[in-house]
Amino acid sequence: MQKIILTLIISGFLAVSLYSCKSKKDDPTPTKTPEELAIEDLTGGSSQVWVVAGGGSVIRDSRSETNIYQTFEITFAASGNNKNYSTINSNDLFDATGNWSFVGTNLDKISLSGTKPASEREISFTRTGNDLRLVFSITVPGAEIPSGAVAGNYTFNLKKK
Repeated sequence: MQKIILTLIISGFLAVSLYSCKSKKDDPTPTKTPEELAIEDLTGGSSQVWVVAGGGSVIRDSRSETNIYQTFEITFAASGNNKNYSTINSNDLFDATGNWSFVGTNLDKISLSGTKPASEREISFTRTGNDLRLVFSITVPGAEIPSGAVAGNYTFNLKKK
């Protein structure tokens, strides 16, 4: 009888031990909000550089201006509530650094802070794989920089660096 009781106790102990060691299902990854997904499109999760080089292009009013912007780079970054950008070789079209934000509730449109012609404009963006398209218009007045007029309808087709 003692042997049966001891066997039951050991069996119970082993069952409890095995159950407690069993791999618990991980909590499912929380679903990301549409805003979080839009931020990831621009920033790749934290910071992403986009370039014209390597197959990108710049079109203004149906004319290619890729040669003017062939070394252009823009970096979009986000951490918490901080969203910033920086540019290289923008030919005075974009500020060197600043903040970016969504335009109202539109998660496919951003606005860049700054004083250069592309600042404070509604910029539509579309990401497809390793490509990012920025579309915006610069209208007169205030569309002149020392190197000449920059007014027009722009499409920047950028590549992930």
